[in-house]
Amino acid sequence: MIIELFFCFIATVAFGVIFNVPRRVLWIGGAIGALAWFIYSTLPNYGMSDVFATAVASLVCATLSHFLARKYRVPVTTFSIPAIIPLVPGSRAYFTMVAFVDGDYISGLQFGIETMLRAGGIAAGLVFALSIFSIGKGGIGQRYESRRT
Repeated sequence: MIIELFFCFIATVAFGVIFNVPRRVLWIGGAIGALAWFIYSTLPNYGMSDVFATAVASLVCATLSHFLARKYRVPVTTFSIPAIIPLVPGSRAYFTMVAFVDGDYISGLQFGIETMLRAGGIAAGLVFALSIFSIGKGGIGQRYESRRT
């Protein structure tokens, strides 16, 4: 488990370097990515599904990204995009394509559905955290009304 967390930390930092994350917050993003992987790999041990674990890990990742982005005055994507990289179901997508190429369409559909559900869990976690941090900021209609008066 420690080795997995270490490699997730390194992978997240490496993607941060690719995405030109400032050096002063690069290691923080790595810690968020390692925490997201820890949550994702721990929750199934307590009876949660992999999809739900992905959604919870993504929500925690995005929430921490919003808090730390405000603290360090950087865009939220500075933390959130590299930190969700360990959660992306890339191997599942690969196994989906391999199953279809081999002609095993039932396994391909099973892998494909699981891949899409995990990707949806990542998106749901990110969107839910964004909606939490957007409460009270007003919508388009409120901005339009304030300009007219």
